[in-house]
Amino acid sequence: MYSLTVVDHVMIAHSFRGEEFGPAQRLHGATMVVEAEFRAPGLDRLNLLVDIAAAKVELRKILDTFDYRNLDAEPQFAGQNTTTEFLCAYIHRMLSAALAEGLLGDGGRAVTGLKVLLKESHIAWAAYEGAPAA
Repeated sequence: MYSLTVVDHVMIAHSFRGEEFGPAQRLHGATMVVEAEFRAPGLDRLNLLVDIAAAKVELRKILDTFDYRNLDAEPQFAGQNTTTEFLCAYIHRMLSAALAEGLLGDGGRAVTGLKVLLKESHIAWAAYEGAPAA
């Protein structure tokens, strides 16, 4: 199995609903390192898993939709607790769409596994992993 990972980061503000979140119910900020790992059993005709430059561009385009913003005010997150886990799945869906559209090169359509990992800090992170959604 081949894998290729691209990395970027995002800075956000948000708050959570629910007593379980304690002080995180108040507005707070976070800087998260974002890793997107693509997996496939083979390479395309150019010996690429995905086009690495295109993968970096598409990840950045997704992150730009909410970077430096208060997620509580963003329509795509209305009514959601934008936990790290939730954001992993959201980015996974967006990257899956880019793969399906061929935006990551010919090999992107052959990707069988995609893992999105967000690191909140050096001691806490979350991930969402699965086959790209069609």
